[in-house]
Amino acid sequence: QLQASGGGLVQPGGSLRLSCAASGGDLDYDQIAWFRQAPGKEREGVSSLSRSDRRPLYLHSVKGRFTISRDNAKNTVYLQMNSLKPEDTAVYYCAAHQNRLIRSWALEPRGYRVWGQGTQVTVSS
Repeated sequence: QLQASGGGLVQPGGSLRLSCAASGGDLDYDQIAWFRQAPGKEREGVSSLSRSDRRPLYLHSVKGRFTISRDNAKNTVYLQMNSLKPEDTAVYYCAAHQNRLIRSWALEPRGYRVWGQGTQVTVSS
């Protein structure tokens, strides 16, 4: 299973870094993604990264503000979130797939079999 952490309350314009790690083992998945779900809205893909492809994908609204990265030595995937906006408020989840997904599926929740618990991100003054 996956464990997401790093959420919290931050003012608009602030930053947070989310972490996703495998509990009790290596993060031995090719494709890792971050999703978010705001109250009353559907879960949406925020960013995804393949260990073999190495070309990150981003939701259009977070491009230039969020950065996904992977530290294989620490078995952790990060989501650095800068210039946060109130509309970024949501529960953020990490998800993983054993194999690399085609890019058209990399931000689709249906493409993932392994999910972590969410971490709340609240952007408010």
